[in-house]
Amino acid sequence: MKVSESFSTVDPNIQFILSADSEHCDILNDLFERYQNLIRSHFKSLVYSYSKKYGDPSGHVDTVEVTVKNCEVVPSQSMNESYSLDIEEGSNFVKLNAEAEWGVIRGLESFAQMIHPINYAPSVNTTTITDFPRFQFRGFLIDTSRHYLPISAIKAHISALSWNKFNVLHWHIVDLESFPYESEIKDIIEYARQRGIRVVPEFDTPGHTSSWGPGAGPNFLTRCYDQDGNPDGTLGPINPIYAENYLLMKRLLTEVAQVFEDAYLHLGGDEVPFGCWKSNPDITEYMAANNMTTYPQLEQQWVQGMVEIAESLKKHYVVWEEVFVNGVKINNNTVVEQMLVDLEEPRQLNTTMEAVTKSGHKALLASPWYLNYISYGVDWQKYYVEEPTAFNGTEEQKKLVMGGSTAMWGEYVDGTNLLQRTWPRASAVAERLWSAKEVRSTQTALPRLNEWRCRMLVRGLPAEPAIANINLMPEYGYCPTPYDHTNDYSGHF
Repeated sequence: MKVSESFSTVDPNIQFILSADSEHCDILNDLFERYQNLIRSHFKSLVYSYSKKYGDPSGHVDTVEVTVKNCEVVPSQSMNESYSLDIEEGSNFVKLNAEAEWGVIRGLESFAQMIHPINYAPSVNTTTITDFPRFQFRGFLIDTSRHYLPISAIKAHISALSWNKFNVLHWHIVDLESFPYESEIKDIIEYARQRGIRVVPEFDTPGHTSSWGPGAGPNFLTRCYDQDGNPDGTLGPINPIYAENYLLMKRLLTEVAQVFEDAYLHLGGDEVPFGCWKSNPDITEYMAANNMTTYPQLEQQWVQGMVEIAESLKKHYVVWEEVFVNGVKINNNTVVEQMLVDLEEPRQLNTTMEAVTKSGHKALLASPWYLNYISYGVDWQKYYVEEPTAFNGTEEQKKLVMGGSTAMWGEYVDGTNLLQRTWPRASAVAERLWSAKEVRSTQTALPRLNEWRCRMLVRGLPAEPAIANINLMPEYGYCPTPYDHTNDYSGHF
């Protein structure tokens, strides 16, 4: 990246055009219109307290010429998000070149964030950028099973993911509490696609399935027994000894595979309570007949069944780390997502990443970025300095790290606080997963994060403060521009 002090003012009616030799991807017209509106919103309420004072402008930018080589149509694990941005001195053109439409999205976002006041006029410095992400998987988990999330909040969150250059929405759709799998999911998937966001669905089994209930069949959930060998009236995880349960899952996942375009399914596999399986005499008899001596072996049978279904649907798959930790034998192409939290031994997660990659599996880091764990005070710094490859291992092992995933688990989160609690804290993770490993100074990140928080407010996102006390650092602790505290999420999303 090269930036000089020469600058050009920016026209409030800036136009986006495709070069003559550019592919015309289907998302571009709506994309251009969105960013015209976003940039106009910045003009109305730029953070003028940060205005720099230079000499006279060298030009007036009124056009962004976009060149995109290929249309990939659907975002994927191999999606090309690279772009180059060239703002020449004295020119009225900005040149944005991208290999695919996803690079156009990322490049336009960078351009929008570059507009800042110089001599109290919206301007951009003469700049040359060549940019691409360090990690190909930059995810965020939302949880719609514990509390209802309105579609408007989910879409606003997806927009914010795109602004922050995340590229995966990990959708934890169902759990113990509810099974909110509805037809409007297709609309959300399309909304995400237009913003360069993959949607990876998770149907967690065999645990976390109480909400599936009797509707899934009388033998779907395991009947639990008391110490005297009598049914105690409760139901446990999915019963893995019945063939019809695998058939039911195949029907469900076949539909899921048709609705969700992404090549990956998340099969879950965490927190399987073995106690109910241990109490059930039918399971005990089945295990004896099949020479099973441990309950992870039974879990392995179920997981293998889900893997076979996923493979029959030509899907890749992710499992939570407990499947790996429990010794379940999994196929070499299984992706393992680190998720266990030990607040007293936070570095234990590196042991997991080391073991997973040493076994030859691709890995995702998650638990250091559980934003649902909140505290009184500023916490974005610890998210910012976390490093997915900070474990003992060879370079070949570290190449198996696909990236990471932030999470907002939903026990105490619904549409009233999802966005406020997430942003700008998640922005720290976004920069970690996109930027070079060496970019890790929280001191230099602070002014960027605070200004970015102000810009998100202007866009209509109710992002919370990034610093605890504005009296300590008044230049970073507030946004001097007006914004709507009662936003209904409809603004620029």
